[in-house]
Amino acid sequence: MKYAVLVGFLAIFASLGTALVFMLRGGREGRPASSGMAWALAVRVGLSILLFLCLLLAWKLGWIQPTGLPASGR
Repeated sequence: MKYAVLVGFLAIFASLGTALVFMLRGGREGRPASSGMAWALAVRVGLSILLFLCLLLAWKLGWIQPTGLPASGR
């Protein structure tokens, strides 16, 4: 499961880097930069949502366990 999360984060960062490249090119090659950048950012949002849903599913199926701070009743 750790490797799946790592691959998901790498894909999200790759999409973010692609959006940066589109932004830095500034609309060359006869195409506005905003369309490529918007597509790359939309892919990033979709990948983030997919990763979040996969983590929720893995938790629900018992594949991963939360290891946060214990709840204290004050």
